[in-house]
Amino acid sequence: MDAVNSVIRAKLQSEVPLVNQVGEYIINAGGKRIRPMLAVLFAKAYGYQGTAHHGLAAIIEFIHTATLLHDDVVDESSLRRGRQTANALFGNSAAVLVGDFLYTRSFQMMVELKNMRVMEILADATNVIAEGEVQQLLNMHDPDVTEDRYLQVIRSKTAKLFEAATGLGALVAGASETEIDAAEEYGRSLGAAFQLIDDVLDYSGNAAEIGKNVGDDLREGKPTLPLIYLMRHGTDYQRGLVRQCIEDGGSSRFDEILGAIESSGAIAYSRNLAVQASAQAVHALEGLPESDFKDSLTHLARFSVIRNH
Repeated sequence: MDAVNSVIRAKLQSEVPLVNQVGEYIINAGGKRIRPMLAVLFAKAYGYQGTAHHGLAAIIEFIHTATLLHDDVVDESSLRRGRQTANALFGNSAAVLVGDFLYTRSFQMMVELKNMRVMEILADATNVIAEGEVQQLLNMHDPDVTEDRYLQVIRSKTAKLFEAATGLGALVAGASETEIDAAEEYGRSLGAAFQLIDDVLDYSGNAAEIGKNVGDDLREGKPTLPLIYLMRHGTDYQRGLVRQCIEDGGSSRFDEILGAIESSGAIAYSRNLAVQASAQAVHALEGLPESDFKDSLTHLARFSVIRNH
Protein backbone atom coordinates (compact mmCIF):
# COMPACT_ATOMS: atom_id res chain seq x y z
CA MET A 1 0.00 0.00 0.00
CA ASP A 2 2.98 2.31 0.46
CA ALA A 3 3.78 1.73 -3.20
CA VAL A 4 0.15 2.41 -4.14
CA ASN A 5 0.21 5.66 -2.18
CA SER A 6 3.39 6.68 -4.00
CA VAL A 7 1.63 6.15 -7.35
CA ILE A 8 -1.38 8.12 -6.11
CA ARG A 9 0.80 11.08 -5.11
CA ALA A 10 2.77 11.03 -8.36
CA LYS A 11 -0.31 10.85 -10.57
CA LEU A 12 -2.20 13.45 -8.56
CA GLN A 13 0.20 16.18 -9.61
CA SER A 14 -1.13 18.91 -11.90
CA GLU A 15 0.14 22.24 -13.20
CA VAL A 16 -3.04 23.78 -11.74
CA PRO A 17 -2.44 24.52 -8.03
CA LEU A 18 -6.11 24.16 -7.01
CA VAL A 19 -6.19 20.62 -8.42
CA ASN A 20 -3.22 19.70 -6.24
CA GLN A 21 -4.72 21.41 -3.20
CA VAL A 22 -8.17 19.81 -3.39
CA GLY A 23 -6.77 16.46 -4.52
CA GLU A 24 -4.30 16.31 -1.64
CA TYR A 25 -7.01 17.28 0.83
CA ILE A 26 -9.44 14.53 -0.18
CA ILE A 27 -6.79 11.84 -0.71
CA ASN A 28 -5.35 12.56 2.75
CA ALA A 29 -8.75 12.63 4.45
CA GLY A 30 -8.20 9.40 6.33
CA GLY A 31 -10.11 6.91 4.19
CA LYS A 32 -9.73 3.19 4.73
CA ARG A 33 -8.31 2.61 1.20
CA ILE A 34 -10.34 -0.61 1.11
CA ARG A 35 -10.92 -0.66 -2.65
CA PRO A 36 -7.26 -0.33 -3.70
CA MET A 37 -6.32 -2.70 -0.88
CA LEU A 38 -8.64 -5.32 -2.37
CA ALA A 39 -6.88 -5.11 -5.73
CA VAL A 40 -3.51 -5.61 -4.01
CA LEU A 41 -4.76 -8.48 -1.82
CA PHE A 42 -6.23 -10.45 -4.72
CA ALA A 43 -3.16 -9.93 -6.90
CA LYS A 44 -0.90 -11.20 -4.11
CA ALA A 45 -3.31 -14.00 -3.21
CA TYR A 46 -2.80 -15.36 -6.73
CA GLY A 47 0.98 -15.04 -6.47
CA TYR A 48 1.52 -11.90 -8.54
CA GLN A 49 5.11 -10.63 -8.36
CA GLY A 50 4.96 -7.57 -10.62
CA THR A 51 4.02 -3.95 -9.97
CA ALA A 52 1.09 -3.33 -12.34
CA HIS A 53 -1.35 -3.86 -9.48
CA HIS A 54 -0.07 -0.65 -7.85
CA GLY A 55 -1.30 1.38 -10.80
CA LEU A 56 -4.60 -0.48 -10.91
CA ALA A 57 -5.15 0.15 -7.21
CA ALA A 58 -4.40 3.85 -7.66
CA ILE A 59 -6.90 4.06 -10.55
CA ILE A 60 -9.55 2.47 -8.34
CA GLU A 61 -8.86 5.01 -5.58
CA PHE A 62 -9.03 7.94 -8.02
CA ILE A 63 -12.41 6.78 -9.34
CA HIS A 64 -13.68 6.30 -5.80
CA THR A 65 -12.41 9.72 -4.71
CA ALA A 66 -14.07 11.37 -7.71
CA THR A 67 -17.39 9.82 -6.74
CA LEU A 68 -16.98 11.12 -3.18
CA LEU A 69 -16.33 14.66 -4.39
CA HIS A 70 -19.41 14.59 -6.59
CA ASP A 71 -21.54 12.80 -3.96
CA ASP A 72 -20.86 15.43 -1.33
CA VAL A 73 -21.90 18.20 -3.70
CA VAL A 74 -25.13 16.41 -4.68
CA ASP A 75 -25.91 15.55 -1.04
CA GLU A 76 -24.84 19.00 0.22
CA SER A 77 -22.73 17.22 2.83
CA SER A 78 -20.47 19.22 5.13
CA LEU A 79 -18.71 16.42 7.01
CA ARG A 80 -16.93 13.25 5.84
CA ARG A 81 -14.49 11.11 7.80
CA GLY A 82 -14.66 13.63 10.63
CA ARG A 83 -13.42 16.51 8.49
CA GLN A 84 -15.02 19.22 6.39
CA THR A 85 -15.93 17.98 2.93
CA ALA A 86 -14.01 19.44 0.00
CA ASN A 87 -17.11 21.25 -1.23
CA ALA A 88 -17.62 22.84 2.18
CA LEU A 89 -13.99 24.01 2.25
CA PHE A 90 -13.30 24.87 -1.40
CA GLY A 91 -16.80 25.31 -2.85
CA ASN A 92 -19.00 23.18 -5.08
CA SER A 93 -17.41 24.25 -8.36
CA ALA A 94 -13.90 23.27 -7.28
CA ALA A 95 -15.10 19.93 -5.88
CA VAL A 96 -16.95 18.98 -9.07
CA LEU A 97 -14.14 20.02 -11.39
CA VAL A 98 -11.39 18.28 -9.39
CA GLY A 99 -13.62 15.20 -9.37
CA ASP A 100 -13.66 15.46 -13.17
CA PHE A 101 -9.86 15.73 -13.15
CA LEU A 102 -9.57 12.53 -11.10
CA TYR A 103 -11.87 10.67 -13.49
CA THR A 104 -9.90 11.79 -16.53
CA ARG A 105 -6.54 11.14 -14.88
CA SER A 106 -7.68 7.60 -14.05
CA PHE A 107 -8.50 7.03 -17.73
CA GLN A 108 -5.07 8.32 -18.74
CA MET A 109 -3.59 5.75 -16.37
CA MET A 110 -5.76 2.99 -17.84
CA VAL A 111 -4.40 3.74 -21.32
CA GLU A 112 -0.83 3.52 -20.00
CA LEU A 113 -1.49 -0.10 -19.00
CA LYS A 114 -2.23 -1.01 -22.65
CA ASN A 115 -4.70 -3.72 -21.65
CA MET A 116 -8.13 -3.61 -23.29
CA ARG A 117 -9.66 -6.01 -20.76
CA VAL A 118 -8.63 -3.71 -17.92
CA MET A 119 -10.03 -0.69 -19.75
CA GLU A 120 -13.27 -2.54 -20.46
CA ILE A 121 -13.77 -3.48 -16.79
CA LEU A 122 -13.00 0.00 -15.48
CA ALA A 123 -14.97 1.87 -18.16
CA ASP A 124 -17.98 -0.38 -17.51
CA ALA A 125 -17.66 0.08 -13.75
CA THR A 126 -17.43 3.86 -14.03
CA ASN A 127 -20.52 3.97 -16.23
CA VAL A 128 -22.53 1.71 -13.92
CA ILE A 129 -21.52 3.84 -10.91
CA ALA A 130 -22.78 6.96 -12.71
CA GLU A 131 -26.08 5.21 -13.43
CA GLY A 132 -26.32 4.26 -9.76
CA GLU A 133 -25.78 7.88 -8.76
CA VAL A 134 -28.57 9.02 -11.07
CA GLN A 135 -30.90 6.28 -9.81
CA GLN A 136 -30.19 7.34 -6.23
CA LEU A 137 -31.03 10.91 -7.19
CA LEU A 138 -34.37 9.70 -8.57
CA ASN A 139 -35.01 7.85 -5.32
CA MET A 140 -34.48 10.96 -3.20
CA HIS A 141 -37.63 12.20 -1.46
CA ASP A 142 -39.56 9.20 -2.81
CA PRO A 143 -41.20 7.28 0.08
CA ASP A 144 -42.38 4.56 -2.32
CA VAL A 145 -38.87 3.28 -3.09
CA THR A 146 -38.89 -0.52 -2.79
CA GLU A 147 -36.21 -2.73 -1.29
CA ASP A 148 -35.36 -3.97 -4.80
CA ARG A 149 -34.78 -0.41 -6.05
CA TYR A 150 -32.65 0.35 -3.02
CA LEU A 151 -30.54 -2.79 -3.49
CA GLN A 152 -30.06 -2.01 -7.18
CA VAL A 153 -28.56 1.36 -6.24
CA ILE A 154 -26.19 -0.41 -3.83
CA ARG A 155 -25.13 -2.87 -6.54
CA SER A 156 -24.44 -0.04 -8.99
CA LYS A 157 -23.19 2.77 -6.79
CA THR A 158 -21.04 0.86 -4.29
CA ALA A 159 -20.60 -2.82 -5.06
CA LYS A 160 -19.57 -2.30 -8.69
CA LEU A 161 -16.26 -0.62 -7.83
CA PHE A 162 -15.52 -3.29 -5.20
CA GLU A 163 -16.18 -5.88 -7.91
CA ALA A 164 -13.84 -4.12 -10.34
CA ALA A 165 -11.07 -3.90 -7.74
CA THR A 166 -11.18 -7.59 -6.82
CA GLY A 167 -11.61 -8.79 -10.39
CA LEU A 168 -8.70 -6.68 -11.64
CA GLY A 169 -6.45 -7.92 -8.85
CA ALA A 170 -7.11 -11.50 -9.94
CA LEU A 171 -6.84 -10.60 -13.63
CA VAL A 172 -3.42 -8.94 -13.36
CA ALA A 173 -2.14 -12.03 -11.54
CA GLY A 174 -3.15 -14.28 -14.43
CA ALA A 175 -6.06 -16.00 -12.67
CA SER A 176 -8.48 -18.12 -14.69
CA GLU A 177 -11.90 -16.84 -15.75
CA THR A 178 -13.52 -18.94 -13.04
CA GLU A 179 -11.18 -17.45 -10.45
CA ILE A 180 -11.82 -13.92 -11.72
CA ASP A 181 -15.57 -14.54 -11.49
CA ALA A 182 -15.16 -15.70 -7.88
CA ALA A 183 -13.05 -12.63 -7.07
CA GLU A 184 -15.73 -10.38 -8.53
CA GLU A 185 -18.42 -12.16 -6.51
CA TYR A 186 -16.39 -11.48 -3.37
CA GLY A 187 -16.17 -7.80 -4.30
CA ARG A 188 -19.88 -7.47 -5.08
CA SER A 189 -20.89 -9.13 -1.82
CA LEU A 190 -18.39 -7.22 0.30
CA GLY A 191 -19.45 -3.92 -1.26
CA ALA A 192 -23.10 -4.66 -0.51
CA ALA A 193 -22.26 -5.56 3.10
CA PHE A 194 -20.29 -2.34 3.58
CA GLN A 195 -23.04 -0.13 2.18
CA LEU A 196 -25.77 -1.85 4.17
CA ILE A 197 -23.81 -1.27 7.38
CA ASP A 198 -23.10 2.35 6.38
CA ASP A 199 -26.84 2.88 6.06
CA VAL A 200 -27.46 1.18 9.40
CA LEU A 201 -24.83 3.35 11.12
CA ASP A 202 -26.68 6.47 9.97
CA TYR A 203 -29.37 5.45 12.47
CA SER A 204 -27.33 3.63 15.09
CA GLY A 205 -23.83 5.08 14.95
CA ASN A 206 -21.94 7.84 16.69
CA ALA A 207 -20.97 10.92 14.69
CA ALA A 208 -17.46 10.96 16.17
CA GLU A 209 -16.93 7.32 15.17
CA ILE A 210 -18.56 7.25 11.73
CA GLY A 211 -17.01 10.58 10.71
CA LYS A 212 -20.21 12.19 9.46
CA ASN A 213 -23.39 13.63 10.87
CA VAL A 214 -25.78 10.95 12.15
CA GLY A 215 -29.15 11.33 10.44
CA ASP A 216 -27.73 12.71 7.19
CA ASP A 217 -29.69 10.20 5.13
CA LEU A 218 -32.97 11.34 6.69
CA ARG A 219 -32.04 15.01 6.31
CA GLU A 220 -31.38 14.41 2.61
CA GLY A 221 -34.68 12.57 2.13
CA LYS A 222 -32.77 9.40 1.24
CA PRO A 223 -34.90 6.22 1.64
CA THR A 224 -32.38 3.62 2.82
CA LEU A 225 -33.26 0.13 4.01
CA PRO A 226 -34.11 0.93 7.67
CA LEU A 227 -36.73 3.44 6.49
CA ILE A 228 -38.00 1.14 3.72
CA TYR A 229 -38.45 -1.66 6.26
CA LEU A 230 -40.27 0.66 8.66
CA MET A 231 -42.58 1.78 5.87
CA ARG A 232 -43.44 -1.87 5.23
CA HIS A 233 -43.79 -3.09 8.83
CA GLY A 234 -44.54 -0.03 10.96
CA THR A 235 -47.87 1.29 12.19
CA ASP A 236 -50.02 3.61 10.09
CA TYR A 237 -48.75 6.52 12.18
CA GLN A 238 -45.11 5.48 11.68
CA ARG A 239 -45.60 5.07 7.94
CA GLY A 240 -47.10 8.53 7.74
CA LEU A 241 -44.21 9.96 9.74
CA VAL A 242 -41.59 8.32 7.53
CA ARG A 243 -43.39 9.39 4.36
CA GLN A 244 -43.45 12.99 5.51
CA CYS A 245 -39.80 12.98 6.56
CA ILE A 246 -38.63 11.43 3.27
CA GLU A 247 -40.72 13.82 1.19
CA ASP A 248 -39.75 16.94 3.12
CA GLY A 249 -36.19 16.09 4.22
CA GLY A 250 -34.78 17.50 7.42
CA SER A 251 -34.03 15.69 10.66
CA SER A 252 -36.14 17.63 13.18
CA ARG A 253 -38.03 14.42 14.03
CA PHE A 254 -34.96 12.19 13.96
CA ASP A 255 -35.39 10.95 17.54
CA GLU A 256 -38.96 9.88 16.85
CA ILE A 257 -37.96 8.13 13.62
CA LEU A 258 -35.02 6.47 15.39
CA GLY A 259 -37.30 5.10 18.11
CA ALA A 260 -39.67 3.69 15.51
CA ILE A 261 -36.80 2.10 13.56
CA GLU A 262 -35.44 0.44 16.70
CA SER A 263 -38.82 -0.88 17.85
CA SER A 264 -39.75 -2.22 14.40
CA GLY A 265 -36.69 -4.45 14.01
CA ALA A 266 -35.47 -2.48 10.97
CA ILE A 267 -31.87 -2.29 12.22
CA ALA A 268 -31.73 -6.03 12.90
CA TYR A 269 -33.23 -6.80 9.49
CA SER A 270 -30.75 -4.55 7.69
CA ARG A 271 -27.81 -5.99 9.63
CA ASN A 272 -28.96 -9.50 8.79
CA LEU A 273 -28.89 -8.72 5.06
CA ALA A 274 -25.36 -7.40 5.52
CA VAL A 275 -24.35 -10.59 7.36
CA GLN A 276 -25.72 -12.67 4.50
CA ALA A 277 -23.71 -10.62 1.99
CA SER A 278 -20.59 -11.02 4.14
CA ALA A 279 -21.10 -14.79 4.23
CA GLN A 280 -21.42 -14.84 0.43
CA ALA A 281 -18.11 -12.99 0.19
CA VAL A 282 -16.38 -15.54 2.43
CA HIS A 283 -17.90 -18.39 0.42
CA ALA A 284 -16.48 -16.88 -2.80
CA LEU A 285 -12.96 -17.32 -1.35
CA GLU A 286 -13.22 -21.12 -1.11
CA GLY A 287 -11.21 -21.75 -4.27
CA LEU A 288 -8.44 -19.31 -3.33
CA PRO A 289 -5.11 -20.88 -2.27
CA GLU A 290 -4.42 -20.69 1.47
CA SER A 291 -2.27 -17.67 2.38
CA ASP A 292 -2.06 -14.67 4.67
CA PHE A 293 -3.77 -12.71 1.88
CA LYS A 294 -6.76 -15.05 1.87
CA ASP A 295 -6.92 -14.79 5.66
CA SER A 296 -6.96 -11.00 5.39
CA LEU A 297 -9.79 -11.11 2.85
CA THR A 298 -11.76 -13.41 5.13
CA HIS A 299 -11.22 -11.15 8.14
CA LEU A 300 -12.19 -8.09 6.09
CA ALA A 301 -15.50 -9.67 5.07
CA ARG A 302 -16.29 -10.47 8.69
CA PHE A 303 -15.16 -7.07 9.92
CA SER A 304 -17.48 -5.35 7.42
CA VAL A 305 -20.54 -6.24 9.49
CA ILE A 306 -19.24 -5.68 13.04
CA ARG A 307 -17.59 -2.28 12.52
CA ASN A 308 -18.84 0.94 14.10
CA HIS A 309 -17.28 3.33 11.60
